[in-house]
Amino acid sequence: MKFLLLLAARSAWNRRLTLGMTLIAVALSVTLLLAVERVRLEARNSFAQSVSGADLVVGARSSPVQLMLYAVFRIGEATNNIRWQSYRAIAENPAVAWSIPLSLGDSHHGFPVLGTTTAYFEHFRYADSQALTLAAGKPFAELFDAVLGAEVAQRLGYRLGDAIVLNHGMGDVSLAEHADKPFKVVGILARTGTPVDRTVHVSLEAMEAIHLDWQGGAPLPGLSIPAEYVRKFDLTPKEITAVLVGLKNRAAVFKVQRQINNDTTEPLLAVLPGVALDQLWQVVGFAERTLLAVSAMVVAVGLAGLVAVVLASLGERRRELAILRSVGARPGEVFLLLSAEGLFITVLGALLGVALLALLTALLAPLAQAHFGLAFRARWVSPDELRLLGAVVAVGLFASLAPGYRAYRLSLADGLTPRL
Repeated sequence: MKFLLLLAARSAWNRRLTLGMTLIAVALSVTLLLAVERVRLEARNSFAQSVSGADLVVGARSSPVQLMLYAVFRIGEATNNIRWQSYRAIAENPAVAWSIPLSLGDSHHGFPVLGTTTAYFEHFRYADSQALTLAAGKPFAELFDAVLGAEVAQRLGYRLGDAIVLNHGMGDVSLAEHADKPFKVVGILARTGTPVDRTVHVSLEAMEAIHLDWQGGAPLPGLSIPAEYVRKFDLTPKEITAVLVGLKNRAAVFKVQRQINNDTTEPLLAVLPGVALDQLWQVVGFAERTLLAVSAMVVAVGLAGLVAVVLASLGERRRELAILRSVGARPGEVFLLLSAEGLFITVLGALLGVALLALLTALLAPLAQAHFGLAFRARWVSPDELRLLGAVVAVGLFASLAPGYRAYRLSLADGLTPRL
């Protein structure tokens, strides 16, 4: 058997170009399959880690998924705001330990601006209940102070002390600038891998101040209130976008949720973040399965190419196989030899695919973090990825049986008979 394996290795080396291209095709298809699975899992993890420790997210009555998207992930826009009195009623509920008001609607070079209070820096948690930390500076204290997320500071090249101007409206192209009321960068948050990195944080009073001379989304004609005079006005917010709520006892979450949802003074919606995220993944689950199916088809095409190459080479190897039979190789050994060749290429392609995925993860992880907020970590193959690899190898083994069976059927006389 050792002699047969040696001959098979030399035969494979003589066909190294063809087998090498097949090996690359299998490796690339495995890389694509594992990459889709890894992106899917990391996207879920990144979404799940965006907010931790908040028992409820409260906003105007809409769908739970829409509320989570704009309140936590800064995607889309709120259909309506909630009154400041409603927020105060929630904050003063005896079961509530802390609350974080959120006000969205403005932007800065495409990055969302979030109006909040210092409770945001004290109570907001992400990932495994990690607190926000400042890489430089301090939280906002003065009216026109701003704290930047790590990505905002990096992409726009801001440092402490720089002046920034906010834009009215969301998106890359905003309607107008609040140029008469610039902000000063006083803090830069450490990177979190969440939407916090892509957010400019200011106080609620500041959000109110820059809109004193605005109405209906546009500046009031003939009215301009200079920045030095805005403190003379009452800057208590009239409306906010949403509220993050932490309870003293998590067992009371359903009771408090019911109280908020049944409030007759204003139509409110309180959702559990975990439940809303499950609904979100049900919405995008079809797209996930479609991508996984497409990548599985690519793997199938790669393995089909492997079978085709090995089968096509049998015509050139008929005499080689006949010689093997003539020196004592039994038909079963020829069958195992050809099957093992296909299995070896499949296994080697899978290993190369894993190595290529690790290389791509190391090279592209910073870009994924910066542009999509996906934090890819260097790690071993996950159990789900291991199951996919096992399925690929099993399918490769099954596919390799066809060339092995074909070689088994070749007779010694057929192999030694010259073709006309």
